[in-house]
Amino acid sequence: MSSRAPASSIDVAVIGAGPAGLMAAERLAAAGRAVQVFEAMPSMARKFLMAGKGGMNITHSEPFTDFLGRYGARATQLQPLLEAFGPEALRAWIHALGIETFVGSSGRVFPTEMKAAPLLRAWVARLRERGVRFQVRHRWQGWDEDDALRFAHGDETVRVRARATVLALGGGSWARLGSDGAWQPWLAARGVALAPLAPANCGFDIAWSAHFRERFAGEALKNVGLLWQDANGRTQRRIGECMITAEGIEGGLIYAFSAGLRETIAREGRATLRLDLLPEREADKVREAVAHPRGSRSLASHLQSRLNLKGVKAALLREALDVEGMNDPVRLAATIKSLPLQLVSPRPIDEAISTAGGVRFDALDEHLMLRALPGVFCAGEMLDWEAPTGGYLLTACFATGRAAGDEAARWLRQVDTAAAG
Repeated sequence: MSSRAPASSIDVAVIGAGPAGLMAAERLAAAGRAVQVFEAMPSMARKFLMAGKGGMNITHSEPFTDFLGRYGARATQLQPLLEAFGPEALRAWIHALGIETFVGSSGRVFPTEMKAAPLLRAWVARLRERGVRFQVRHRWQGWDEDDALRFAHGDETVRVRARATVLALGGGSWARLGSDGAWQPWLAARGVALAPLAPANCGFDIAWSAHFRERFAGEALKNVGLLWQDANGRTQRRIGECMITAEGIEGGLIYAFSAGLRETIAREGRATLRLDLLPEREADKVREAVAHPRGSRSLASHLQSRLNLKGVKAALLREALDVEGMNDPVRLAATIKSLPLQLVSPRPIDEAISTAGGVRFDALDEHLMLRALPGVFCAGEMLDWEAPTGGYLLTACFATGRAAGDEAARWLRQVDTAAAG
């Protein structure tokens, strides 16, 4: 079909077949709307499936106040959406698909089979039964001169005129799975206010020595504490694990602080983290062990014998201290409990698990409709919010998709009522 061919007319277009888009489609179909879902990739929810390969962490069971706090500066905007469809409602919804869930030891919630594919198959089957149509390999390319939606489909340009549109295009990470952020200039050209996309839940670069990089890249740092003083002077502490990379450091323990670290680097040019290599040992006990006479033993043997410090943890001490510092028991003990890491930059956006930035909330009305584009709603990660891993990302994608679908259906009812009157 050429770009000059007449645009087909449909009721509702949902663009993006990730969790937010599929949830919007479900709610619209339940409201009696004829829904078509357009997806750039050959199949649906590829990032969702990839995220579920290591165990599908769907949400979290912690108290709602704590849960809401994970959304940081956007907690206020997301609160009503999460109150309407939060962790318990999400679990009930999953159970209605015939998928059981359980709460892990950390409070995270998983499907019993630990995989995303069975959930997605059941969900898509139900959507098809309810009349939702899927148009894959349709890559959205904005609007044409007469406001029809434009899609690249193979060598063709497909034009669609929808009475209402839900955009659920994802952020800018994992472009190979469909979230490439290509939508930004098309929305900006229509007067939609955007916050620049930035990596979230990402690793960070550290200027390791060549020896350390070559010897320890890929090594896990297990059972370490992370201490971080945020912009408000509050010290935050977590215990967990992370991974040394050739470029720096990554992993769940780092991801939990990525927003503040990224902002500090942008503001100050670098950020300092501190690692507690022995979080289960009191500082005075570490000092006693380090100061204990070691006789003819080497320092490495002494640290391994007294504190079980070896491998990558011992190497980190040598990265942080010179020879004089390593042989100063007071400095050495202090560094074991508070080892500084200078982070110089976040890793590139396409390596990040998720992104911050996107459509600003002040570009939306209270119904998730773009103020500049009546009848166009936004949901999911393309909105300007971020959250750590642990089920928070998915829960908010589901919640915003649900709200956008409901609000698009409500808006269409109002339009129909006005036309009838």
